[in-house]
Amino acid sequence: MIHQLAAVDKRAKIGKNVVVEPFTTIAADVEIGEGTWIGSNVTIMDGARIGKNCKIFPGTVISAIPQDLKFDGEDTQTIIGDNTTLRECVTVNKGTKALGYTKVGDNCLIMATSHVAHDCIIGNNVIIANGCGIAGHVEIGDFTVMGGLSAVQQFGKIGKHTMVSGGSLIRKDIPPYIKVAREPISYAGINSVGLRRRGFTNDKIFEIQKIYRYIFQMKMNVTQALVYIEKEMLPTAERDEILEFIKNSPGGIVKGYGTGKE
Repeated sequence: MIHQLAAVDKRAKIGKNVVVEPFTTIAADVEIGEGTWIGSNVTIMDGARIGKNCKIFPGTVISAIPQDLKFDGEDTQTIIGDNTTLRECVTVNKGTKALGYTKVGDNCLIMATSHVAHDCIIGNNVIIANGCGIAGHVEIGDFTVMGGLSAVQQFGKIGKHTMVSGGSLIRKDIPPYIKVAREPISYAGINSVGLRRRGFTNDKIFEIQKIYRYIFQMKMNVTQALVYIEKEMLPTAERDEILEFIKNSPGGIVKGYGTGKE
């Protein structure tokens, strides 16, 4: 299943039923799970750990050294989960000693020409549309959808079940379950369509909406809103996840739509 015009190091660990198309290069310290398809002109460098049933399209480069001047040749990895697709000319750099790896989860789709930098953690079921730039040390939660040509600055955090509009410049953290849009990036409501598709009940969606109404639309700053929510709303997994995310956002979260406040 490995084309004779592919350059695959004999020390690489290649699973069963892996297809490697011509003119692809695979280095020695690479592991590829069974059933994965690797298109032509792909470069997979040392430290890559690719899961089962992935699809890697032409021009993709996996586990190149970081574009970080502090990188000093340390032994790090790039981890790609099962059933993930990397479209044409995607680049995913390996980690630095700060974390030791860059990770893309299971069932992800990263569309053509997008870049995932060193030490990023991309969750499961994430969609990153064409031409996105994800800087170093960024964390993106499960089921997030990133619109095309969006850019996330380093150390940014994006919560689960989030929808980011195309062309967004993300300089603040984005809490879970919401949509963001406009310039500068702002709260644009909760991601109700996405939540319904993933089985959230109307009651649960209303609860999430109520939380964000206190945070973004009432006459309180974020700190006051968090205190009020903890006092007035019963603990739930979603409530606690939102509060924990915001409390652990040192750079602050996106502003509320129409309020002008951070």
